[in-house]
Amino acid sequence: MFRRILIANRGEIAVRIIRACREQGINTIAVYSSADQDCLHASLADESICIGPPSAKESYLNTAAIIAAAEICDAHAIHPGYGFLSENAQFAQVCRDCHIGFIGPSPDAISLTGDKAKCREVVAAAGVPVVPGSDGIIQDPAEAVRLANEIGFPVLVKASAGGGGKGMRIAHNDAALQKAVVAAANEAKAAFGDGGVYLEKFVENARHVEVQILADEHGKAITVGERECTVQRRHQKLIEEAPAFGLTNALRSKLNKAALRATKAVGYTNAGTAEFLLSPDGSFYFIEFNARIQVEHPVTEEISGIDLVGQQIRIASGEPMGSVSFKPQGWAIEARVYAEDPENNFAPSPGKIRRCHIPGGPGIRVDSHIFPSYTVPPFYDSLIAKVIARGADRDQAIIRLVGALNEFTAVGIHTTARLCATIVDSGRFRRGELTADLVDFFVN
Repeated sequence: MFRRILIANRGEIAVRIIRACREQGINTIAVYSSADQDCLHASLADESICIGPPSAKESYLNTAAIIAAAEICDAHAIHPGYGFLSENAQFAQVCRDCHIGFIGPSPDAISLTGDKAKCREVVAAAGVPVVPGSDGIIQDPAEAVRLANEIGFPVLVKASAGGGGKGMRIAHNDAALQKAVVAAANEAKAAFGDGGVYLEKFVENARHVEVQILADEHGKAITVGERECTVQRRHQKLIEEAPAFGLTNALRSKLNKAALRATKAVGYTNAGTAEFLLSPDGSFYFIEFNARIQVEHPVTEEISGIDLVGQQIRIASGEPMGSVSFKPQGWAIEARVYAEDPENNFAPSPGKIRRCHIPGGPGIRVDSHIFPSYTVPPFYDSLIAKVIARGADRDQAIIRLVGALNEFTAVGIHTTARLCATIVDSGRFRRGELTADLVDFFVN
């Protein structure tokens, strides 16, 4: 087992990792930018070290600075969290070359899953259903038009690298598709340094369901249930729940088996997530594999009792999973709270939090890094908290989550907490009428 772990991240996920390490008696090393010197993770860790100025490129994405910090502090391993360098195969390889453990999958698995077009091919060859689309990268807009007319509009143009909704466009006709290919490629190039895009049939009224995977280096792989992630804005998840609403046991079993086939096909170990589109007729299609811990992992932890971050650490250290198994109990729902103004087109709302209240009570968990007088910096993702409610059933989880979100207070900035409460408390959400555009009904 690793004895000293450096956390190459910030904010709530860095705090979450520190707590998982603490439970296992592992010393932690936090890295921070000069903008984050007062951030909670820097004070909670056993040691902390500044790795650069506010710009992520010069700090949290600076491989040389992070590796230097790990060597100076004699870290045995690095946990990348999510975002930043978590799905960077080159960073994972550098860790390996420097004899520093990387708490995640192998560089080869990261490379394969990060190339979404190639990953689709490999997974399809293993018998997992994939959305009809291009065989690899689209070379020019004319090729996209020919293919779209074969599979039928609407279609989705997607960046082969990266994620987070960047490099993604929907097109309903030839002219719109040609513009979408160019725009998506340019956006992907700017965001990820890779302008490759591919084409998928756009599955209308589809739900977004993902399956949590744990796989060790001794050949054992298990699924830890599925999560419902349909409610999104700008292709980014806003509200997630586990289990997914309304799935039959037969459909759930098929999803889990498909996720395991995908896991083995890409040679994956550690914690990961196979993501699927679920159509209204019950058919489903693999869309991508996330090679990291997910933002929404707490809902799975709440219904399974499994510490997914703790498992990540143990698996990366070479330990077998042993008797770990998934035995779900109850229901859990998570709302992401962003420092954004829903009434101003979700404009970022950085600034000093003069006063805050973090809700509690039976079944309530809040993963956050904010505190009174904390200043939300403008340089990074605006997620400031995840409010999670667990109940004996979905109705109880909803009631608890609505109450907690209405309690959540951060005076001095705007947040999405009240909007999330309104959505979760709505008749549509309660009835399970979940669509990707559900948020639009409450902000337009």
